[in-house]
Amino acid sequence: MYAVRRPPPRARAAVATAAVAIIAITACTAGPSDTARHRPPSGDGSSCPGAYASAKAAVARAKIPAHAWTGPTTGPPAAVGKTVVFVAATMTNPGIAGVAKGTSEAAGAIGWNMHVIDGDGTQAGINLAFSQALGLDPDGIIIAGFDTRPTARQVRQARAAGIPLVGWHVIDTPHPGTGSELFANVTTNVGDVARISAQWIIAESGGSAGVVVFTDLSIPFARNKSQLIKRALADCSGVKVLSTEDIPIADSSNQTPQRTSALIRRLGDTWTYSVAINDLYFADAAAALDDAGKPGDGAPLNIGAGDGDPMAFNSIRTGHYQAATVPEPLLEQGWQTIDELNRALSGTPRSGYVAPVHLTTVDNIDGATYWEPADNYREHYMQVWRK
Repeated sequence: MYAVRRPPPRARAAVATAAVAIIAITACTAGPSDTARHRPPSGDGSSCPGAYASAKAAVARAKIPAHAWTGPTTGPPAAVGKTVVFVAATMTNPGIAGVAKGTSEAAGAIGWNMHVIDGDGTQAGINLAFSQALGLDPDGIIIAGFDTRPTARQVRQARAAGIPLVGWHVIDTPHPGTGSELFANVTTNVGDVARISAQWIIAESGGSAGVVVFTDLSIPFARNKSQLIKRALADCSGVKVLSTEDIPIADSSNQTPQRTSALIRRLGDTWTYSVAINDLYFADAAAALDDAGKPGDGAPLNIGAGDGDPMAFNSIRTGHYQAATVPEPLLEQGWQTIDELNRALSGTPRSGYVAPVHLTTVDNIDGATYWEPADNYREHYMQVWRK
């Protein structure tokens, strides 16, 4: 059973759009329009020869698709007849919507019931959603995309009731420490994601770029990621961070267009690259960039340091205001959340699995609409659960 608790009317259309975007397979195969024509001037790497050489090599490695399964091959058999609740910070975040889809898929495969409750992107909504999840007396709760400190009361209630918590992008490490309220936190390695995003800019620009960083400082995971990105960009003296834009993900559609227009007026042609902690910022910036006469395949060249939703893939393929993304394997991570909960319920340690980092550009996107590793993760998890 996969029941979605209805969010307030204001969010329902966005929820439906995000869910359809994840599920749908777009038929669009058109390529970008002359990707070299509008590229900003590139340096020769002389501003940071060591960092430039390292960046080029790292980018080449990250573009290679993963085929071998490096996740768990042993673990407890499937617990029987469990009920889990997926508490989302906001289902308007395509990454969360993708993980929710993967979690639902895995819950069905393992034979569990699942509910999704949308926090609607506000702290009050998240608190209410978490409380509603506890009210369902579930066997486990998955919390996606929000800081648990403001929900400390609900966390204490869950621990008192013996309900294990598995996070997705809740903290900035896939390995919660001893005493953490989380049994596991499913994510790629944020340091690897931040580094390859910065290295793509260094390599693509030849070590000469003016960069805007888009982030959401209200989310510890996102705040840390953007700090790591800026630290990695600093490896090249010819790459300058021109501005850091703090825009809440839940309000990106309202704030990003105006911020983008203001950046164009203030920075002009010095703004040649952008990096965001989530792809959706570029979807929201596209209209303002277009209104300013910026070509979709030109400066600023944009890379998303996380998620890799279908809209981002389509934008990369068509050269529409996004050139690259560091995608999460969202559906696979949804399966991992169920596997981690199954381990928690059986008293087995977490798997410790961290999906390898990947980079998607027009060079390797082919017909994909999201990052789906060819590692047969579904079969591997089913083999573990059948033991």
